[in-house]
Amino acid sequence: MSTLPALRVVEKEWTAWRRLWKASVFQATISPLLFLAAMGLGLGSLVNKGSGGVDGVDYLVFVTPGLMAASAMMQAAGESLWPVLAGVKWLGTYHAAVATPVGAGALFAGHVMWTCLRVLLSATVFLVVGAILGGVPSLWGVLAIPAAVLGASVFAAALNAYAVTQESDMPFAVIMRIGLFPLFLFSGTFFPTSRLPDWLQPVSWLSPLWHAVELCRAATTGSAPSAGTVVGHVTFLVACLAVGCWWGVRRFTRALTA
Repeated sequence: MSTLPALRVVEKEWTAWRRLWKASVFQATISPLLFLAAMGLGLGSLVNKGSGGVDGVDYLVFVTPGLMAASAMMQAAGESLWPVLAGVKWLGTYHAAVATPVGAGALFAGHVMWTCLRVLLSATVFLVVGAILGGVPSLWGVLAIPAAVLGASVFAAALNAYAVTQESDMPFAVIMRIGLFPLFLFSGTFFPTSRLPDWLQPVSWLSPLWHAVELCRAATTGSAPSAGTVVGHVTFLVACLAVGCWWGVRRFTRALTA
């Protein structure tokens, strides 16, 4: 799969997006501000007063990286479901694209790359807002940005692959509510997974979001997990991404060239 055709897809998305970038940046700024004000400062004041924080840190510091990684996941999902179905069913732009030198595999790769670039922008803004509010005490927090993007890329690849063969968007709401929302709640976003029942903790470890949250939290808090722990998180996410990309190329090829 050539890289150049995939970059052409990114270029096309960039050309369309730059006409609307102000609205995107505004949303990327307002969302973390509201999330962190409500959860980190509002709920956090109650948590800090009652228990003195979580895992030895202020609740805002604890929840900021979790919300950052979870927001990246939700954005990747939104960019990977309805837009892909529109390209295949509603607008037909994907069929037009594969009639050019841009093949199905490059189209898939380009859309995942573009989604990751969008997440990169949003994660950067989220980190800046979190730092201004006091939720990022460590200079190592900048490393949370690639961690959030890596976690989001896993969901982007898998959901692109799923969406391209759907006939309608009816299953998407089920995915969001039954699939992604529980991950949002039980992947260490709002509380440590050690607070979960013993039987549920191993299930949470299979969540790509949990691995992304752990990487983001280690960076923003300046904690120093072992090298093996970091490698384990990254390896799990890269493996999931590789499987998602393999599946995505196959599904795009089947859907658009059959």
